[in-house]
Amino acid sequence: MTALLVVLMFVAFVAIDFIVREVARRLREKHERQKREEVLNVAIRLDSTDEAKSLKRVEVANPKARILAVDDEAVVLDSFRRILVLEGFNVDTVETGPEALGLVQRHDYDFVFTDLKMPGMDGVEVVKAVKHLRPDLDVVVVTGYGTIETAVETMQHGACEFVQKPFTAEELAEFVRKLLIKRQARVEAQQQPTVRIVAPIVAESAPSHEYCVPGGAFVAKGHAWARIEPGGQVRIGLDDFARKALGSVSAIKMPDHGREFRQGEPLFTAQRGTEVYTFASPVSGKVVASNENLKGDPGIVIQSPYDRGWVLRLQPTDLAAELPELRIGKPVVEWYQEEISRLRKAIQEASPKADRLQAEELQKLFF
Repeated sequence: MTALLVVLMFVAFVAIDFIVREVARRLREKHERQKREEVLNVAIRLDSTDEAKSLKRVEVANPKARILAVDDEAVVLDSFRRILVLEGFNVDTVETGPEALGLVQRHDYDFVFTDLKMPGMDGVEVVKAVKHLRPDLDVVVVTGYGTIETAVETMQHGACEFVQKPFTAEELAEFVRKLLIKRQARVEAQQQPTVRIVAPIVAESAPSHEYCVPGGAFVAKGHAWARIEPGGQVRIGLDDFARKALGSVSAIKMPDHGREFRQGEPLFTAQRGTEVYTFASPVSGKVVASNENLKGDPGIVIQSPYDRGWVLRLQPTDLAAELPELRIGKPVVEWYQEEISRLRKAIQEASPKADRLQAEELQKLFF
């Protein structure tokens, strides 16, 4: 009876804690929204005509991103400001293309929204000019029903997306949220990666842009690592480059115990959906053990590549002669930088909008 009472008290405590946190979160969001409404009501009356005649600017605390919108219809710009400011964005709006270009040259925006049909400089010209001045900006074309084909054509000039008007507040807010997620992912991917030598367990909690080299382990050119055990056996698994290139693994196929392999021969496979990747043996030897946990949970090889996610163990047959073919320590760090640059270049050449290589190309170039 006492144990049941303790369990019920614990459950009640957890439930109350969750409710309190949820209420606090909602109150905090409500307070932030009220502050943005106050800023919006004041800021749209501020005079910013020294930068552009039709400029209206609204800035909030801790903005998610900075947006510039250009449209010859004031009512559309009003909608942009009211919707996006309440969502936590800084918003500048102008009514002509030349004004927008002047601002792009003076300010660091994340997104530019441009109407397609405008007198003087139209949306196509705005897209071309903005991408010429700031190739890093994401340009979105705002279009009506009759100009969707033209809006699609602007993507050839660098526009990343188009949005059709009229739109509801919920539609525009959700659209911009997704744009922001995509941009943040792309910017993170373009950052110079950090490569460092770590203890096996550290790789589990390292940031996504950080590459971890296993301390005390050798790494083969096919991105399998090999660590010599105290008893002389060699533990083998996928390295951090391989797990980041794959992203996920749905199955690991390991060879039977007792089978012998030569260095460089196919040793095991990793499956991602319908894609199958083959990894070569970093050393020659006989299979003496497999990680049985991978049969029930193959994702461990991605979650913990150098610790719980090891694949198998070999009894080496010619270790002294084969170790010079492998890398360890600082040479792995330098090689990783080269491999990461090569991977990014290959992805860019394959498709500017892709985030990974096709399976055959990834296998051919890296594994």
